Formats: sequence, C-alpha cells, structure tokens
Amino acid sequence: MVASPFAFYRGAAAIMAADLARTPTSGISVQACGDCHLMNFGGYATPECRIIFGINDFDETLPAPWEWDIKRLGTSIVIAGHHNGFSKEEIREGALRCVQSYREHMQTYANMSILGIWHDRIDSEFIIQSAQSSKWKKIVEKQITKAVLEDDFPKLTGVENGKVRIKDTPPLIFHRSGLEGAEHNKVVQEGFRRYRETLTDDLKKLVDYYSIKDVAMKVVGVGSVGTYCAILLLMTSDGDSLFLQVKEARTSVLEPYAGKSVYPNHGQRVVTGQKLMQAASDMFLGWTEVLGRHYYIRHLRDIKIKPRVEQFDPPRMAKYAEYCGWALARAHAKSGEAAMISGYLGNSNKFDEAIASFAMNYSDQNEMDYRAFLKAVSAGSIEVYREK
Repeated sequence: MVASPFAFYRGAAAIMAADLARTPTSGISVQACGDCHLMNFGGYATPECRIIFGINDFDETLPAPWEWDIKRLGTSIVIAGHHNGFSKEEIREGALRCVQSYREHMQTYANMSILGIWHDRIDSEFIIQSAQSSKWKKIVEKQITKAVLEDDFPKLTGVENGKVRIKDTPPLIFHRSGLEGAEHNKVVQEGFRRYRETLTDDLKKLVDYYSIKDVAMKVVGVGSVGTYCAILLLMTSDGDSLFLQVKEARTSVLEPYAGKSVYPNHGQRVVTGQKLMQAASDMFLGWTEVLGRHYYIRHLRDIKIKPRVEQFDPPRMAKYAEYCGWALARAHAKSGEAAMISGYLGNSNKFDEAIASFAMNYSDQNEMDYRAFLKAVSAGSIEVYREK
C-alpha cells in the first residue's frame, strides 16, 4: 500500500466503505462485490475451461446498495488513470465510459428474462474480436494462450527425500517448521474434511481420488494482507496433481453499514456471493472452519488472466472500463432488480456525469488519505513490511 495511491486504494476498501455509508442511495440492494475496483476484474475459466470476463474477487461480498460498487469501480479507473499519467480529460472519459456501459447494459438486462440474465456471459472471443488494434488483439490472445497452457506442477513443486513437496520461495511461499508444522498439518486434514462436506456429492467423489501431500503458507495480495492463506498439493495414486488455495474469510468491510451476513461462516458468505455474481464459478469452491477461523477453498489455478492496467493507454483504459461496467451490471442484475435499477438510472447521461464527478473528487480524497498513511508510516505509528 505504500507503493502508490493506486496500491493504497486497492488495500483500503474498509476506508471507502465507511465513506460510502454516508452517501445517499436509492434503497435498492444487490449482492455487492464490496471491493469493486478494476484490478478485481479479469478473465477466468469456467468449469468447461471456456475463458470469460467478470469480477474475480469476492472477499467482501455482501448484500448492499448497488451504488457502492459502481462508485468504487469508477473511482478506481480515475486513480489508475492518474497512475498512468493520463490527462484530466482522458481520466474522466474512462470513468464516464464505465458508468455509461453499466447503465446501458442494465437497461438491456431489464428487458431480458431471468434465465437470459443468468445465462449471459462476456466471452473472451468477443473481447478479442472487439480489440481496437491488431497489437492489443495479439496481446490478449497471447495472455489467454499462456494462461491455458501453463502448468503449475513443475513451477511450484520439487522432490525432497523422495517426496513431492511445494517449493519454498520466501517470503511469498514457505513451510512451517518443526512440531508446529506437524500439528498444523493435522489441523489442515480436519479442515479439509469439513470442506469436503460443503461440496455436492459428485464433487465429493472427485476430491476423494486425491490425498493431501503437502501444505505451504502463501502471502496474498494487497487487499488481503494479514489474512491466513495456504496452498494444498493433492495427488492421486497415479500421480495426477491438484492445487487448492485456502483463504481466510473475515467479516466483510460492508457489514458495519449493510448489516451482518445471514451465513454463520464467512467462507460460506464468500462462496455464495461469488456463485451469485459470476456467470460461472470454480467447481472446487467450498468453505470450512478451523480453530474458530473461517476459510474458503478454491482451485489455485483457474486460468485467471489479470489486466495489465499499468500498460494501458487512454483508449485501452476506456475500453476496459466499458467491460468492467458491463460485467458489474450483469452481476448486479443477476442478484437484484434490474428493471428497478434501470428505471432509477434513466436514459440520459446525468447518472454517468454524477458518478464521474464523484470519482474525480474521491480520487483527491484517496490522495489525502494516502499522504496521511505515509506520514503515519514514517512516524512509526503503522508498522509495514518492505520486500528486500
């Protein structure tokens, strides 16, 4: 978060949630992402290994006003534009295109059947074909091809004393040592048993082919720093491998303002919210509880394709903003009242302009918060870890 205002914003969902709670809303709730910024969108694989585009982070998901997501998304586009050195006009244009896309696609969903909304997907083929230049088309195609063909097994594993183990690559991936590590692995086995019970019967049969061979800790991204995260290496008797990621699920940053989750386990909150908002979700999604902590488990590698936002020029950023607005509208329409939201938005660009103005102003607020954060770090009030 120290790196830049952009990095700070991505890790400061709780700060913005408190600010958004004081803004007016329409009273219409949806299954909200809760941390809706442009880096939490991207390509990912369906269970059939088809690449689609959508939201891919749901740690903060909770039923909440739909306006909170679009405001956070629009602001993230403004801050990313500042980070890339765009002009004020180019930055505002990106935010406008995002909100316009959200509004227009919500109008489309308002006129679709419920099944039509649930079946709708943003396919990678459409994104490739609509690329504005042959250069960007080749870049996207190369990213997808690399993601599909890449094999995690040789990259993440090695052999120690005749046993396959996850490689230590500190400080990002490491093993616990000694007795603590042995006790930790026993706890993992119990947690995995509980996870299995959250799966459907067919998937229970699938995971039963595998057994846990190794467990390693994994340091996670900006938005999840401080939470427990681990990698599980599972293998069949024939040597087929499967990597699962275990992530701690804590109270959503929206909960103090939108109300408590109806689910007793925050991992279940995340899994349910993800399945409700996405067009298709990882089939290994499940949840568990260990020593009073809540977790969700997913496939470590579900062919995620992250946007290279730092390389975007203004036209590319604006087009990407449109896709994000579209994906958010689809997610909200699936869980909320598309017709009511669309009716509230209307046919003019007044809402687009209002959210763009909010995003520009909140970007200034984020800059001030970032400077205050740096000051606190310099004063020693906040302890930070710096990579060597």
